[in-house]
Amino acid sequence: MRAGRVFAYGAAAGLLGDLLLGDPRRGHPVAAFGRAAGAVERVLWRDHRGWGALHTAVCAGGAAALGTAAAHAVRRSPAARLALTGAATWAVVGGTSLAREATAIGRALEAGDVAAARARLPHLCGRDPQALDADGIARAVVESVAENTSDAVVGALVWGAVAGVPGLLGFRAVNTLDAMVGHKSPRYRRYGWASARLDDLAGWPGARLTAVLTTVAGGDPRGAVRAWRADAAQHPSPNAGPVEAAFAGALGVRLGGTLSYGGRIEHRPVLNGAAGRAVRAGSDDIDRAVRLSRRVGWLALGVCAGARLLAHGARASVRQRGVTKGRTS
Repeated sequence: MRAGRVFAYGAAAGLLGDLLLGDPRRGHPVAAFGRAAGAVERVLWRDHRGWGALHTAVCAGGAAALGTAAAHAVRRSPAARLALTGAATWAVVGGTSLAREATAIGRALEAGDVAAARARLPHLCGRDPQALDADGIARAVVESVAENTSDAVVGALVWGAVAGVPGLLGFRAVNTLDAMVGHKSPRYRRYGWASARLDDLAGWPGARLTAVLTTVAGGDPRGAVRAWRADAAQHPSPNAGPVEAAFAGALGVRLGGTLSYGGRIEHRPVLNGAAGRAVRAGSDDIDRAVRLSRRVGWLALGVCAGARLLAHGARASVRQRGVTKGRTS
């Protein structure tokens, strides 16, 4: 079986497995990686960019190397290659857990239980829940669904299409490291710099594909494109900006504004402010964001699998022409 088909079938199986099973409560591979990265940090931490870069290289490079070794070990068995790709895809994508957490918070807000919604919000994002009212929690959920559609689903599929199992594991490692050390707290401002910058680079193609697919799958393609073009560049994140702006335009809501992380207040630009309305607790805004996220994820699978198949077909055609030319010369 050719590599293009292995990725296409394996990624589809992994995404279906995530849909049916979600993430395990114990023993998740990403959690194991997080513990290992934490142990490396305890050994290497210095308030210095160079030590942080070494931490990033050891952890992300180790994950990619593990993927390379695993792929090499099963290279002669198409069934094992497909199974490995499926397992790796299931391990690194998190669309179902994202949808479950967002929906649970939405149900609590619909019931008027703001305390329960605040208690669950840290499972989804790093906002300070006590600083948010019901509408603020709903807006945080929609923004997190948008950003994590790129980080937890589309970005992984893009790198899986580019580099197979090493790409899947390497991307998830980079994204996890950014979540762990890539923020601007006093401890990580310098140490986490390399992880944050590498995450920006690794997330760039997935974020743009997510924004494109959001315009296709959303209810207002023109609104999504308009918000993306007008507001994305104002966002402090080069990758969250296009995704959140496209989601805001597609859903017809306003995102961004003032928020709090770890006691630190940030004043972010408003996305789709001219055409959108405020996200409202108790409305269907969270449900619509979750449904849009799911559609984008499956469309991304089709695009990435199709691109991988086309690329391998093109390379095979070039090789065949070379062999034919060599025989006739």
